[in-house]
Amino acid sequence: MSVVLADDSVLLREGLVRLLREADCEVVASVGDAPSLLSAVAEHRPDVAVVDVRMPPTMTDDGLRAAVAARAAQPDLGVLMLSAYIEMSYADVLLSDGRGRVGYLLKDRVTSLDRHPTRCGRSPLAARSSILRSSPSCSSHVARTRSGRSRRESERCCP
Repeated sequence: MSVVLADDSVLLREGLVRLLREADCEVVASVGDAPSLLSAVAEHRPDVAVVDVRMPPTMTDDGLRAAVAARAAQPDLGVLMLSAYIEMSYADVLLSDGRGRVGYLLKDRVTSLDRHPTRCGRSPLAARSSILRSSPSCSSHVARTRSGRSRRESERCCP
């Protein structure tokens, strides 16, 4: 699976590149701002984009807006949004198209790397699904699937 990674934090970005490569992902580009994300997705046409919500140039929701634009240009693009903030409206923007292959992960809630798939091909983003995980420990888990269930009906704990 090919991946474009976008995060303005060099330390986090390079750490994620190494983790993804260890998981047999092909990281085709690693960028630090939203405009570069759009260029990298257009050039490489990856399977998945892993994107920080808040990125330069304005440090507001530039990453999210770039991810939405990239997905509009490449409808089969899977998107995993990374954030330091719980903000469901960000995820709702991407989920509203109903195509799946969307995730939202809080950066500070990843407490263990062994609870996540060890190979890129096992990722829910590789399939036609939608995931929203705010915590691997499942203190809160919200998922909205293409079945049309409401958010309340879809609330459950992770496996």
